[in-house]
Amino acid sequence: MYGNASQIINLKLKPVGYVTYRDNNRGRILGVGDIGGDDKVITKDVLLVDGLKHSLLSISQLCDKGYKITFEPIFASLQI
Repeated sequence: MYGNASQIINLKLKPVGYVTYRDNNRGRILGVGDIGGDDKVITKDVLLVDGLKHSLLSISQLCDKGYKITFEPIFASLQI
């Protein structure tokens, strides 16, 4: 989900409902588009949500779309 339409390509503006956040607040969906650049689509069907201040990424939705997600520590263990 994105709150900034300028970062979405192939945007189709149309109110399609609401999303509910973890705290039970709701955001109105303004449209659907893709995220990408340099003529490449990275992720399809990204929601444009009214008033969203930070982009939200769903790991489970990326997995459903065929992406492999790996989490690794950034720093090696510190020795004391």
